[in-house]
Amino acid sequence: MKIFFHYRTFKFIWFAKSSVRYFHRDHQLWVPLALSDFEAINRCDKSLPKNFNFASDVLDQWSQKEKTGERPANPALWWVNSQGSEVKWNFRDLSYLSRKAANVLTKPCNLQRGDRVAVILPRIPEWWLINVACMRTGLVFMPGTTQLMAKDILYRLQASEAKCIVASEEVAPAVESIVSECPKLKTKLLVSPHSRHGWLSFQELFQSASEEHSCVQTESQEPMAIYFTSGTTGSPKMAQHSQSSLGIGYALCGRYWLDLTSSDIIWNMSDTGWIKAAIGSVFSSWLQGACVFVHQMAQFDTNTFLDTLTTYPITTLCSAPTVYRMLVQKDLKRYKFKKLRHCVTGGEPLNAEVLEQWKMQTGLDLYEGYGQTEVGIICANQKGQEIKPGSMGKGVIPYDVQVIDENGNILPPGKEGEIALKLKSTWPFCFFSEYVNNPEKTAATVRGNFYVTGDRGVMDSDGYFWFVGRADDVIISSGYRIGPFEVESALIEHPAVVESAVVSSPDPIRGEVVKAFVVLSAPFKSSNPEKLMRELQDHVKKSTAPYKYPRKVEFVQELPKTITGKIKRNMLRKQEWGRA
Repeated sequence: MKIFFHYRTFKFIWFAKSSVRYFHRDHQLWVPLALSDFEAINRCDKSLPKNFNFASDVLDQWSQKEKTGERPANPALWWVNSQGSEVKWNFRDLSYLSRKAANVLTKPCNLQRGDRVAVILPRIPEWWLINVACMRTGLVFMPGTTQLMAKDILYRLQASEAKCIVASEEVAPAVESIVSECPKLKTKLLVSPHSRHGWLSFQELFQSASEEHSCVQTESQEPMAIYFTSGTTGSPKMAQHSQSSLGIGYALCGRYWLDLTSSDIIWNMSDTGWIKAAIGSVFSSWLQGACVFVHQMAQFDTNTFLDTLTTYPITTLCSAPTVYRMLVQKDLKRYKFKKLRHCVTGGEPLNAEVLEQWKMQTGLDLYEGYGQTEVGIICANQKGQEIKPGSMGKGVIPYDVQVIDENGNILPPGKEGEIALKLKSTWPFCFFSEYVNNPEKTAATVRGNFYVTGDRGVMDSDGYFWFVGRADDVIISSGYRIGPFEVESALIEHPAVVESAVVSSPDPIRGEVVKAFVVLSAPFKSSNPEKLMRELQDHVKKSTAPYKYPRKVEFVQELPKTITGKIKRNMLRKQEWGRA
């Protein structure tokens, strides 16, 4: 995608070194928290401050250190694409540019502190700019993948009552098709080198925006972001995070799991719509002063991926197990990675064989982590710990991770149960705040003195955790969470489908994939199965985000007769995995 900094008129923006103001208006009275303070807060050794803002308290602090020479002006964001374009911003650049972006949001867009902003952009530098600008202005940003279809976007805009949507050119038509049904939406902001009727142009507004902006003094528990997370039934839930849960809560993750320092360069492959992008490409990395590397590939390609590792001085790699499964099928010994020293993975279970093959071919360990949108990293294989192939590692500070039964009792080592986090007297600051407008779902995450993850596992006698499966029937494929209800709802819209049940099915590359068992209506029973399967797959791709489509379809005469869809899916899933 051609983005506006390629254009000569705007080129100066990205490399300007203008002088800026680094702290709040009353900075003479303000003593910044140090990185060690954030880590102490994570360990519960220090109280959470009343006010916190990641943009001013972290990013501007690194910017000031660059200004005074306390740290070199290394890149904070290093972006490249396959067409040879490149952007490098240090923290001073990021501070300056994000102030201009903040003025775009508050002035021509007329957004106020607390307003919700849907951000649907690919891996382009503006995604980072908009996120930081939202922090500066106290806006609640809601990232979404560009794979979302019109129906998905409509739900998100209506459920959140978003005042603004920031979107790229490929998303704009879908937004326009549903915008009449979103009366709360006041502003559409387009990130594109081209103008579009009915949209404000971020490029044009950015060029003329002032660089002077006073960061809002947000409270630590004030909302910062909302992530839509799929569940077993119904539409995705809105998991709301605070300024501190994201902005402070990943300090230890950056140091001990990602093993980052201010001289490291991390390449995190997560889609911008998922919280893994926030963890690896914003908060954990910039809390440590590390550089975030981004390669905007149109689609994943193993050769491009490996060439990137041999060309750029990337020290830390973070990707889903699916990527490593694909990579180990290549002759990795042919490649000499320039600086790579630390590799982490998460989002889905990692096969022990992949870990062993990666180690054998590259000499590098794979450090698996396990977490959730709601509470961040729960378990991890951290640097310096023994790695047990197939294990998710041990519980991380500050969490007390246990395996419990249905009554909230702690189970002994070796017994399967539900993975849970022991709660103290107060809700941990690094947890999500709530499922917005859904107190029942929020309350359902607590069982006795525990927050329950919805995942089943086993803890061994050494304190290592082993993932067994979802307690519900959410499908995790290539790191994507897919609710079966969403796929079933899309399938039933097709005239060929009388009934369907969607479950996970084992897959050697993706770990598991979506499989649909489909009962056909009479007129379609004599159809060509291959042709009809492709038609149903295409229908789901158009009806909802394409990554949710069923890669496997089995036509059946009838489905199990049960009271609930969950029991039906459980029966079919056991049958499916029993074949593997």
